[in-house]
Amino acid sequence: MRFLLYNIRYGAGTGARFHLPLPYSGYLKQTTPVLDEIIDFIRETDPDVVGLVEVDNGSYRAGSLSQAGRIADTLGYRVITEGKYGSGSMAGRMPLLNQQGNALLFRLPLETYRFHFFEHGVKRLVIEARFQPVTVFLVHLSLTFRKRQYQLDQLHQMVRGVKGPVIVAGDFNVLWGARELNLFLAATGLKNANRDDLPSHPSRAPKRQLDYILHSPDLEVTDFWLPLVRHSDHAPLVCDFRLASPARPATS
Repeated sequence: MRFLLYNIRYGAGTGARFHLPLPYSGYLKQTTPVLDEIIDFIRETDPDVVGLVEVDNGSYRAGSLSQAGRIADTLGYRVITEGKYGSGSMAGRMPLLNQQGNALLFRLPLETYRFHFFEHGVKRLVIEARFQPVTVFLVHLSLTFRKRQYQLDQLHQMVRGVKGPVIVAGDFNVLWGARELNLFLAATGLKNANRDDLPSHPSRAPKRQLDYILHSPDLEVTDFWLPLVRHSDHAPLVCDFRLASPARPATS
């Protein structure tokens, strides 16, 4: 199974164009040209499951169309997408922000899915999807250290209730470094697919590891890489998995 994780920054792009005519004005521009490049990249990578962070679910900048839906229709995926803030939050009621979300695209058979919302933080969405044979959680954690820790505690409670192989992926925003995840990894038993701790942000000259694909020990990583593309300020992560072979009993 090939898993692609990509924070696409709502298709807003990078570089000088993003900051013209004013800093960060790229968030307000039409996103079709960059989204076309992202679609071409996903087509070339050919993943079985795609975790997209920061997708536009239908604001004016995406032409009132879901970016995840357009990718899925173009490339032949099924899609699950939801707003990241929750309907009861202030951000979830504001124009433009109320169309910002995350999404899973997939070709694997889907058994069930659900949306969770953290109790703390602005970005609260957790997408949980059960495929055959793996359960995937997609997250985008808070920019605030204390709220990230609360979110990780809740995420631990979700993961511990799942039987079978698990993947937890997303933009974890661990601005204080990978050590922020030590307790979470110890409690869940999950492993980082990025064995060499390759940085993913910013994509033009990566310096820090913000994006993670974590997996349970019953999944074996057969390949992992960060493609050198700059369609977003984050680099994408690609990981190939297979079910780990059961341990052979010791013989005397």
